[in-house]
Amino acid sequence: QVQLVESGGELVQAGGSLRLSCTASGRTSSSYAMGWFRQPPGKERTFVAAITWSSTNTFYADSVEGRFTISRDNTKNTVYLQMNSLKPEDTAVYYCAADPKYHTLVRPGGLRHVEVWGQGTLVTVSS
Repeated sequence: QVQLVESGGELVQAGGSLRLSCTASGRTSSSYAMGWFRQPPGKERTFVAAITWSSTNTFYADSVEGRFTISRDNTKNTVYLQMNSLKPEDTAVYYCAADPKYHTLVRPGGLRHVEVWGQGTLVTVSS
């Protein structure tokens, strides 16, 4: 089994930038696709971005396209989410996710079937 630990969440002003990190441990030899989801206060968890094992493919939610960038370094078992031009509506707990199937991460409703979740890291964007 794989364990995920996120870091990097903090309070930032609107227009600012943050980089979240998610480091995997355990059975990291498996070729997992990785993703980020977020859950604003009182709302449901939604998809943000995903990346394949080889980094060949990435996919973003419309709300973050052009502002957020997902990347990974398999030598460090780490996936990143670079967030620029942050808005107050980006405020949420951000969760890292891992699944053997990239399609599970990107398809509507796929989050119900994600194999591994991190514990989340809080991002707060002040106006």
